[in-house]
Amino acid sequence: MLFSFSGVVQKHLGRGKTLGYPTANIPVSDDAQEGIYIGTVLHDGTAFPALVFIGKPLTFGEHDKKAEIFLLDFEEDIYGKELKISVFKKIRDNEKFESQDALVAQMKEDERQAREYFSTMKS
Repeated sequence: MLFSFSGVVQKHLGRGKTLGYPTANIPVSDDAQEGIYIGTVLHDGTAFPALVFIGKPLTFGEHDKKAEIFLLDFEEDIYGKELKISVFKKIRDNEKFESQDALVAQMKEDERQAREYFSTMKS
């Protein structure tokens, strides 16, 4: 494991949902290392596979650093719930994309890598 953190899920803009990647937004410290990671989220005693973004959403010109966690194959409403996140592998650095479409294309590749990672862990 690279690192872990926890926090309470907060409402933000809901942009992840409109992009097809609903995320749980959790505040992080300013010194949290930015990037896209593969990890798990502990919720109600169950660990769920996840993609974890830590950083400032550069594509949208945001300046506040946060963690945005996309739980794979998960559809519960978890606003206000405390999550414990374990981070295992960094996929890439945070970057600014030319367009929303370019960002979504990269997110699909990130998801593919995460699913591959978890499928090999089960073997």
